[in-house]
Amino acid sequence: MKIAIAQINPCVGDLEGNQRKIIAGIQMARRAGAEIVVFPEMSVTGYPPEDLLLKPHFVSGNLKVLDRITKACQGMIALVGFVDRDDKGIYNACAIIQDARIKAVYRKVCLPNYGVFDEKRYFESGDTLCLCRLGNKTMAVTICEDIWDQDYRAALKKTRPDVIFNISASPFHSGKISLREKLLSKLADQTGAMIVYCNLVGGQDELVFDGSSLVVSPKGRFLVRADDFSEDFLIVDTALSGCRQKKRSVSPQEEVFKALCLGLKDYTAKNGFKRVIVGMSGGIDSAVVIAIACAALGPGAVKGLLMPSAYTSAATLRDAKKICENLDVEYRVLGITKILQAYLKELEPVFTGVGPDKTEENLQARIRGGLLMAFSNKFSDLVINTGNKSEVSCGYCTLYGDMVGGFGLLKDVPKDLVYRLAEYINKTMAGVIPLSVIKRPPTAELKPGQKDSDTLPPYPVLDPILKLYVEDDMSAEEITRKGAKKGIVRRVIRMVDSNEYKRRQAPIGIKITPKAFGRDRRMPITNRFIDGR
Repeated sequence: MKIAIAQINPCVGDLEGNQRKIIAGIQMARRAGAEIVVFPEMSVTGYPPEDLLLKPHFVSGNLKVLDRITKACQGMIALVGFVDRDDKGIYNACAIIQDARIKAVYRKVCLPNYGVFDEKRYFESGDTLCLCRLGNKTMAVTICEDIWDQDYRAALKKTRPDVIFNISASPFHSGKISLREKLLSKLADQTGAMIVYCNLVGGQDELVFDGSSLVVSPKGRFLVRADDFSEDFLIVDTALSGCRQKKRSVSPQEEVFKALCLGLKDYTAKNGFKRVIVGMSGGIDSAVVIAIACAALGPGAVKGLLMPSAYTSAATLRDAKKICENLDVEYRVLGITKILQAYLKELEPVFTGVGPDKTEENLQARIRGGLLMAFSNKFSDLVINTGNKSEVSCGYCTLYGDMVGGFGLLKDVPKDLVYRLAEYINKTMAGVIPLSVIKRPPTAELKPGQKDSDTLPPYPVLDPILKLYVEDDMSAEEITRKGAKKGIVRRVIRMVDSNEYKRRQAPIGIKITPKAFGRDRRMPITNRFIDGR
């Protein structure tokens, strides 16, 4: 039996565009002599469509598209993810189409309702497994979360199908691909079935879907792998179940780099932006952001804006220019000193008798933010924010200043990973980031001699505490038992808890870790629970 896997990148809400992709996949499979072609979860609508699902006409439109796809499926079988409905509600479903007719519909049984998932808000749950016969083969059709559920896997084991199809929209985070492969290998070994796993690929707001579709032999060996982070089309012959295992070797930095590139590329393209702009400080964060932007979009679609002040060192300004030149990126230099002086002159009567403090520092950040947004408004450029997860966690950022932007590329990337990405970029992009940028102690350069470590614990100390508190939900006492100093833990927790209001106003950013701010972590702003009191 020849099976085609169509790992496509649909766009949420683009019913007509998604229809074209699916029908093109059916035609490719037919030309390749495949008997079955498999598409990802909710490929008709894109995933996740969120509250579009509350619009009855959206659901109706998706059913009309499914009807047109069905008519285009002559002489073969297609598994297509869509939204089904009846008098009870709507369902995350898979249509099993054969010879231009819908032979069966499977409705997803296990609805995820954790982390970034909110499926119980929208969908009713299906109530039964789906088994179909094709010649002398028994096929089980499943959707994403079904195979992650222990009881569902036990039910599959009892039915002993020959092939298990799983159509998925499984979002990426670091380590997720490896975790998923272990699950699929174990399921194949437990059930004695070949697993055909078709995952969505593409960026959708904060989420990136990595693809990485797989075919696993009944003995748990990986027979075929689709590309990660790009569309792909595979053909597998079930007679090849004894062929050599296909191994995958990708570093964590490469995975994250690819995810960030795809997330940025799709966010700009799917929202109609032609060009992005990055505020270049000469620091490590903006260097990594502009390098990723060039890799994702090409240098011609990227612009740098350098905004030096009286506190900007000659070395950082030189490095900012050098990075843009190394990447062949157009850049402009707009000094902010005169603008700051005008602000301070106007405010002088109000500030009389009150010494300088963070107000003057934040004014500089807000002037820079205003200039970036002026470029955005005038030239329709998308401002890419350069703040990282460590800074965002602690509120080490200025509202309406360095927090401006339409998209936060590093929002879920801790500072230690920023440095590892810089090393990866230099290895793969001919050393575009000067060594001085990597070696220089992090600084916002908003006052003489300023360093991040004046306000924050050193990042090698800070980042492990943030992971335990933000991602693992450990208490101050538990973190301290891990070896962190009690005073530093309490200080970090206070910074995280007191800056939720800032994070609510930050631009969206790509999910990279198992728990990102936003969809993953929803803390109240008004909150008197104090951890580590």
